[in-house]
Amino acid sequence: MRPGFLSRPPGSRRVLAVLLAFVTAATVIGQGPAGFDSARAWEHLTQLVAIGPRPAGSPQIRQTRAYLTRQLRAMGLVVQEQPFIATTPLGRVEMINLIVRLPGRRPDRVLFTGHYDTKLLRDQVFVGASDGGSSAAFLLELARVLASRPRELTYDLVWFDGEEAVIEWQGNDHTYGSRYYVEAEKRAGGLTSIRAMILVDMIGDRNLTIRRDGFSTPWLTDVIWAAAGRLGHGGVFVQEETRVEDDHLPFLGAGVPSVDIIDLDYPAWHTADDNLSNVSARSLQIVGDVLLAAIPEIERRLQ
Repeated sequence: MRPGFLSRPPGSRRVLAVLLAFVTAATVIGQGPAGFDSARAWEHLTQLVAIGPRPAGSPQIRQTRAYLTRQLRAMGLVVQEQPFIATTPLGRVEMINLIVRLPGRRPDRVLFTGHYDTKLLRDQVFVGASDGGSSAAFLLELARVLASRPRELTYDLVWFDGEEAVIEWQGNDHTYGSRYYVEAEKRAGGLTSIRAMILVDMIGDRNLTIRRDGFSTPWLTDVIWAAAGRLGHGGVFVQEETRVEDDHLPFLGAGVPSVDIIDLDYPAWHTADDNLSNVSARSLQIVGDVLLAAIPEIERRLQ
């Protein structure tokens, strides 16, 4: 029954109309797209760190995979496993990339990626709060947010296994998961549908400083850094340039525009000090806010 049909005094009708307008507005606001919630991301991070060291092929990374999968399924998302056998200096190691697809109005894809393994360090307990933990936790929260939003393009979220070198970062002893992913896309003929790849890695540093990566695609970097400036985070996303070898390189080599969002100016890198005391939820929030603010312009550039 519409409000105008109610048999009530004129004053009551006006009050009722105001109340209905208020309720309607509140409902629309409540149903709006979700914002990035660093408290949720932080909870994921603490759960991952509690598992302990999570190197590729270990029982702990299987436990990590189970946690990521449970959380994603609880969001109503479908998780695809991409298993492969990596040939490493320590022999053949089973690795698995995790993939979640959020279909858009168009099949062209933007990838949001990170790694979920930690460096194998035999002489210390390395839990990788920022290096491995922050990207895995961040992508979980990003998946929740992006799933609630309308999408022109299709979004794929990918958790890479085996980013870390098993022994030493040289030759092919690194980026096992991203290299396998790119080769699999080539074989399947799907590489041309990937319009951009956004990589997050080591974004938990309490004193976050993210420099422009010289390998990354300039226009993609410009869009993200401009969004950071608009949000007042120019002191975090600084203009100084560095060069980082990371999971974006196989995509760049295949002609996919790619960007690496990473803070390598982190004294705890690959030490036992990469724990919760040296990372912060605020850093995850900054990166989440910046990336979400940049997405509309990224999509516009790709149309």
